[in-house]
Amino acid sequence: MESLCGADSPFWDPNRTIHTDNPDLTPCFQSTVLAWIPCIYLWITLPFYLLSLKKNNKGYIAMSLLNRFKTAFGVLLWLVCWVDLFYTFYEHSRDEVKATVFFVTPLIIGATMLVATFLIQYERLKGVQSSGVLFIFWLLSVLAAIIPFRSKIMETTAKETVEDHVRFTTFYIYFGLLLIELVLSCFNEKPPLFSNIVTDPNPCPESNAGFLSTMTFWWFTGMAITGYKRPLEDKDLWSLNQQDKSEVIVPRLLKEWEKENSQHCRKKEEQVLSKPEKSANHVDQCNEASEMLASEKKVTKQPSFLKALIRAFGPYFLIGSAYKLLQDLISFVNPQLLNLLIAFIKKSDAPSWWGFSLAFLMFFSALLQTIILHQHFQYCFVTGMRLRTAIVGAIYRKSLVITNLAKRSSTVGEVVNLMSVDAQRFMDLTTFLNLLWSAPLQIILALYFLWENLGPSVFAGVAVMVLLIPFNAAIAMKTRAFQVEQMQYKDARIKLMNEVLNGIKVLKLYAWEKSFKDKILEIRQNELNVLKKTAYLGALSTFAWTSAPFLVALTTFAVYVTVEEKNVLDAQKAFVSLSLFNILRFPLNMLPQVIGSIVQAAVSLKRIQHFLNHDELDPESVDRKNISPGYAVSVMNGSFSWDRNGSVTLNNINLLVPGGSLAAVVGHVGCGKSSLISALLGEMEKLEGKIAIKGSVAYVSQQAWIQNATLRDNILFGHPYNEQKYRRVLEACSLLTDLEVLPGGDQTEIGEKGINLSGGQKQRVSIARALYSEADVFLLDDPLSAVDAHVAKHIFDKVIGPEGELKGKTRILVTHGISFLPQVDNIVVMVEGQVSEMGSYQDLLRQNGAFAEFLRNYALEDITEEEEEAILADIEEEDSFPEDALSNHIDIVDNEPVVNEARKQFIRQISVISSDTENPKKMSVRVRRYSERRHDPPAESKAPEVKKLIQAEVAETGRVKLKVFWDYIKAVGPFLSIFICFLYCCQNAAAIGANIWLSEWTNDIIINGTQQDRKQRVGVYAALGITQGVLVMISSFTLAMGGIGAARALHSALLDNKFHTPQSFFDTTPIGRIINRFSKDIYVIDEVIPPTILMFLGTFFTSCSTMIVIISSTPLFAVVILPLAVVYFLAQRFYVATSRQLKRLESVSRSPIYSHFSETITGTSVIRAYGRCNAFVLLSDMKVDENQKSYYPGIVSNRWLGIRVEFIGNCVVLFAALFAVIGKDNLNPGLVGLSVSYALQVTMSLNWMVRMTSDLESNIVAVERVKEYSETPTEAPWIIKEKRPPQEWPSKGDVEFHNYSVRYREGLDLVLKNLNLKVKGGEKIGIVGRTGAGKSSMTLCLFRILEAAAGEIAVDEVKISDIGLHDLRTKLTIIPQDPVLFSGTLRMNLDPFNNYTDEEIWKILQLSHLNKFVSSQAAQLELECSEGGENLSVGQRQLVCLARALLRKTRILVLDEATAAVDLETDDLIQSTIRTQFEDCTVFTIAHRLNTIMDYTRVLVLDKGQIAEFDTPANLISKKGIFYSMAKDAGLV
Repeated sequence: MESLCGADSPFWDPNRTIHTDNPDLTPCFQSTVLAWIPCIYLWITLPFYLLSLKKNNKGYIAMSLLNRFKTAFGVLLWLVCWVDLFYTFYEHSRDEVKATVFFVTPLIIGATMLVATFLIQYERLKGVQSSGVLFIFWLLSVLAAIIPFRSKIMETTAKETVEDHVRFTTFYIYFGLLLIELVLSCFNEKPPLFSNIVTDPNPCPESNAGFLSTMTFWWFTGMAITGYKRPLEDKDLWSLNQQDKSEVIVPRLLKEWEKENSQHCRKKEEQVLSKPEKSANHVDQCNEASEMLASEKKVTKQPSFLKALIRAFGPYFLIGSAYKLLQDLISFVNPQLLNLLIAFIKKSDAPSWWGFSLAFLMFFSALLQTIILHQHFQYCFVTGMRLRTAIVGAIYRKSLVITNLAKRSSTVGEVVNLMSVDAQRFMDLTTFLNLLWSAPLQIILALYFLWENLGPSVFAGVAVMVLLIPFNAAIAMKTRAFQVEQMQYKDARIKLMNEVLNGIKVLKLYAWEKSFKDKILEIRQNELNVLKKTAYLGALSTFAWTSAPFLVALTTFAVYVTVEEKNVLDAQKAFVSLSLFNILRFPLNMLPQVIGSIVQAAVSLKRIQHFLNHDELDPESVDRKNISPGYAVSVMNGSFSWDRNGSVTLNNINLLVPGGSLAAVVGHVGCGKSSLISALLGEMEKLEGKIAIKGSVAYVSQQAWIQNATLRDNILFGHPYNEQKYRRVLEACSLLTDLEVLPGGDQTEIGEKGINLSGGQKQRVSIARALYSEADVFLLDDPLSAVDAHVAKHIFDKVIGPEGELKGKTRILVTHGISFLPQVDNIVVMVEGQVSEMGSYQDLLRQNGAFAEFLRNYALEDITEEEEEAILADIEEEDSFPEDALSNHIDIVDNEPVVNEARKQFIRQISVISSDTENPKKMSVRVRRYSERRHDPPAESKAPEVKKLIQAEVAETGRVKLKVFWDYIKAVGPFLSIFICFLYCCQNAAAIGANIWLSEWTNDIIINGTQQDRKQRVGVYAALGITQGVLVMISSFTLAMGGIGAARALHSALLDNKFHTPQSFFDTTPIGRIINRFSKDIYVIDEVIPPTILMFLGTFFTSCSTMIVIISSTPLFAVVILPLAVVYFLAQRFYVATSRQLKRLESVSRSPIYSHFSETITGTSVIRAYGRCNAFVLLSDMKVDENQKSYYPGIVSNRWLGIRVEFIGNCVVLFAALFAVIGKDNLNPGLVGLSVSYALQVTMSLNWMVRMTSDLESNIVAVERVKEYSETPTEAPWIIKEKRPPQEWPSKGDVEFHNYSVRYREGLDLVLKNLNLKVKGGEKIGIVGRTGAGKSSMTLCLFRILEAAAGEIAVDEVKISDIGLHDLRTKLTIIPQDPVLFSGTLRMNLDPFNNYTDEEIWKILQLSHLNKFVSSQAAQLELECSEGGENLSVGQRQLVCLARALLRKTRILVLDEATAAVDLETDDLIQSTIRTQFEDCTVFTIAHRLNTIMDYTRVLVLDKGQIAEFDTPANLISKKGIFYSMAKDAGLV
């Protein structure tokens, strides 16, 4: 260097720089190293930066004033440097000898300034609004120029004259220009032209944020302030950044997954091809088999989803890893600085500027560490967020195309879990993934510095650490096992709870609540036992976690002082080691956790990979192009199965349907009629044969699939709205009358699963959807069984029949209705999965085969004549619905048909339910305005107000009320709570004691090179530390026990209340929302709140003890505590208010993803049939983006807070060090070490404390939500001790209604008005009436599902309102309309209380015609029914309900339309059984098919909730009233 500067100018002079009270650097050092640092930085980063700019081009920015100024000043800087250079040449030419440095430095700086100026322009062309690279360059340049700035002034004042005028002037011009450039680079350019930021209504400010703002997350402050002023709403959320949206991310992952798949296929083919041919002379079977196995093993390896994920999201994640590396290295700077600081305190004659610069260095290194760490976290979290978006998108897309077999192998709940739980695990893992390499790095560095400090004795400490690892790992493994076990219990509990809620009405009708409640409580008890075991382990691991650093320090220090007499433990060694041990603590504790979470993620990965590798339906299985001319549907030699390897469902099917004809498919229950329709849709596995269909398809499923959208959207199903066509469709499907009574007309929102429509209405909407689609081929799977006879006739005539809207289209109709058969062109008769005969009605009668037999048994004699006579005179009369229908009238819910495939009944949401949070109004209003503008029809012009059946779930806003905390404390127990806090105080006192003892120890006087009393020092230190550890263990265990107690109390209160809640509550509350209380909220109370409280108390007391220690050692510190506390409090309040509301918005927007998903899965066949897959994918993506829109600010709010709180922590370090330097003369090194090492730890505690406060506030809401549902009004008591009816009541079976009126809920109209009737024991009463006349309501009143509004019902002279509900309900029997079965054995479904013997049950099965089926099953009575009884056909389920009734055999039987889903034969069986077995009982039948009640004692005709007619069937027909007209429609007169 000195050759550059000349011999007379030394490069380094310690006396001038260090050992002086007024330090300065030599001119040579200033003009070389110092001046070159910024240049070196820029030249090194330049190539990488140019590359990244080239890759990420955002479009150019128009030249602005700011840009012009930056460029101009850059050019000026360059000129100033060249002036310097030319002046040196000028001097040289005058023979003045100048050192080389005067040529080199201006040349280097000048060139660098040119490059910087070029960069300013290049960035503008590439759309960079604020440049980090240049900001750091200008900052470094200014910092490097400050020292010469001071030196030049000092020199001039000392010599009182300026020696080198030109250089003096150019330097100050240069310095001024640098400052201006630095200031200018803090400002932002405008966004690039044509970027989407310009068009977005509410863009995310991040994309326009400057470099400083990005580094400190300052751009988020706007939202924090808004969130503090008022609770945030949807409209306050920023749009997602383009690069985080589903449309960008999902295709990226799918592209990589496709690549992975195709590579895998190639490998598979290569393997198959490369298998060597074996010599044929000797065939060793074993060998062959093993080879087969080997080859199978190779092939079954699935394509790796992980590789696809890494290729799609790895590069972005690596940037975060680079930040992590920097942060790890910087974290070791502060212990070294602490070492120097303690050394400085020891040295009495050291200049004070040393101390101050050390204090500021500590502050700056901590600040840099903070900023870098949060950048790393930001990258990780964004990667996690993208992973989740991509995985959810991939699963959704896959679920639309998987085969039925695959769908059965995973229930809807499981697939929703893939989306919620497994995708979430990936998201959580990305945060810690870098620790896999960072933890070992930190450990190695820490050990190196410790070795420097304490020599070999470090290994004693390391040994303790290493021993603790297997201990921690064992605990983690055990905990994981317990978690799995607990998850199983939880799943079982939720599954059962879900079934109970789905079938709550049946449980109430049968009075089975107690049995199911006990079952749930038993599972819950097991779950809590596992939680308790987990708590024991938790206490141990907390003990290990808090005591580890202490034990390590203890063993190290003890070994260090005992090994060698001369080893002295001074402040430097002790506290520097302590701060290094604290750094070590984090990676050591996190490693096992990271490995655990990697294991979990691996399981999730396997599950997702397994799902994504499921077989897909072959879109080509149905040929849409080639078909024999004249035919619209043809099947040649078709064999179909639901499972490729399973039994064949449909065998040897040959079917030709001419274009434009109507074909009917008939046959017994379970003979494969619906399967045939599925096969035509391409939903079944085609084993052999060919199917061809010409043109588009519309499909009406047996159980109508209704979306949670408006009625109109359900009918349009994505087709454009056309007024005339729409009206025509409504009329044909007789929906007009229903629209008049629905609260919002066709804009009424339909609840989940179509809950606020009756079964008939749902089916009609489904038919209307098909009709509106104007497809070429219509596949109708028994749509007419769910509607009343006259409506069925109307629909057949107006829509399906030869004169209906669909004439000229090809229609295939599955039906049980014989009356329609004469009007169809072809009849296909199915028997056991084969087409037994086919032809027109007359042909088949002539053939005298199975069909003729079938007809003879069932048809009424003059079926053909009756068809011609029937006149639709009465249709006008069909006031389809009285007013009360809107209110999710129970009648309606009754009609909800049994839902098909394991997909329907299931945990509808894992999260905070129900699409009602999405406000379907927005969409419908837009559609409506559009239609008004075009047609302005009179009906629409008043634009009815949309009414919602299901009340939107309110997201709580504002601060959580203290009462909620008090509720929780009460649940834990107030004394226990105080005791827990006391334990925390004790453990912190012990910890402070240990450290003060250590600082005293380090100040011991050294005699003959050794310290005295070493054994005593070690002993007391050990005792204090171990006391702390034991207290920690006790307190964490006590807290966990308190938490479990609270969880038990809250859950049982909730469960108890829900079993006693009246039916009306369940009708207006989506099941998902109740399930949510039992799953999500109870989970939070079980497993989230206790650890949060544990962390909160821990960090709170640690922060307090830090302040106490610092103030006691440097009392001056008390001055700054107040301002720091104010800033801390403000940051905390801003953050908590904002983040809590963001969390709430996030969870509210999460439910629609899952509701939409489960809705999609239940309707995949419909969605595919209509070809709407892409539209649904877009909808799902939109919902995911909507959710991420509130998740993203949530992540950023954590970073925002982290930087601000850690800044306060860094200030604590700064002031602790500064005051130590100021009060250096009366402080000993031990105290300084103590106070500063405490300060270095405080940052973490402060940060976590705010987090925990916020988490606690967010999570305690669960307590509030559970409380809310534990306090809903209950129904009458189950048993009233003093009013129990006699054991044999009712002995006669008389029923009397006296002035009886009833309504569904408060504030609704009466459904039944002033009923008066007497029924004698043993009478058979048929109840008939139009839809909504109050038929079902009447039976519900008998069971007191509805309580009387006026009047009373007496059974055998006992007023039913006086006795307990169970006493009443156990004495009545109902065969409900939807046969509800629960998962469990068949025996449990018949007799949950085990009141009957097996013999009695077999006898009953014989009577209910199930014995053949049951005895053919291997398990017999122990046959497992799947969820909702899915493994039985609808008819068989109906027979199980009949068996239940036979088993109870009470004096009064109610039959509710139980024959809708059953073919005529089964129906006959049921009717005859009822006639023989319930001969002497009073029977009430709500009839659909009038022929079932023609021989009843009397018939009750209801109309609009009143008795219209009540007499014997014969008398009613002769009166020619309502009953007559209904009988006429049904063809009975």
